[in-house]
Order: sequence, then C-alpha cells, then structure tokens
Amino acid sequence: MNLESPKISVSKSPEEVFNFLSDIKNFESLMPENISKFEVLGEDKFLFALKGMPEIILKKKEVIPPNKIVLGAAGGKIDFALIANITQLDDSTSEVKLDFTGDFNPMMAMMIKSPISKFIETLATSIPKAI
Repeated sequence: MNLESPKISVSKSPEEVFNFLSDIKNFESLMPENISKFEVLGEDKFLFALKGMPEIILKKKEVIPPNKIVLGAAGGKIDFALIANITQLDDSTSEVKLDFTGDFNPMMAMMIKSPISKFIETLATSIPKAI
C-alpha cells in the first residue's frame, strides 16, 4: 500500500526543514489533535498513539541530507515506512511530501487506508506552522 500526502510549501530552506524533521522530538508538534500518547524512546525512536489505535513505534531508518528522512516501524508485526521527501523550490522555499508505504493484507489495507491518509496529511500540513 502506498499513500501520499499533498505537497506542502514551506518558507524555509531544505536544510532547515530537514534539521527540524531530523529531531524526532519535533514530531510531537506535528501530531493530530486526537493523539493520546507521545514518548521519545531514544535519539532516533519515538512512540505515539492516536485515540482508538494501537501504539506505534517509529525509528529513523535512513537519512539523506537535506532531501529525505525515512522512519520505519520498530518492532511489531506490521512493516511500514513514513518517508519525508524535501525538495528545494528556491533559496528560501521548500516543498515537503510525505509517503507512507506498507505491506498489508487487503482487509487491513482497507481498514487503515482512510485513517493513515488523514494522519499523513495532518503531519504534512502541520510542518509549515511548526517550524
């Protein structure tokens, strides 16, 4: 399953956006209002839970400055990744798009497609306000 957020324009350089997203503590400010738990578990790992959903642990898996950060599932039975793609538009403007990829059975994919789509859209649209 592959889902994409809308492309979001940010009035910051790719380096500034990359540095913000590289610090996992900053993800708390991007979370939707229905978050019930957020906990930093280490320099490259955090746990979060949305109301009515199980806890999810994300770990930084790949970092390509200043254009890409890959967060992946850390433990659990489901393998997925959240990828932040950062593109420079000009000296002081960047574009950010979040991609969600995961290998789910058709039933699970049908159940989580809508909530995950809303989640990554919320994360992406929160970036310009949070930086």
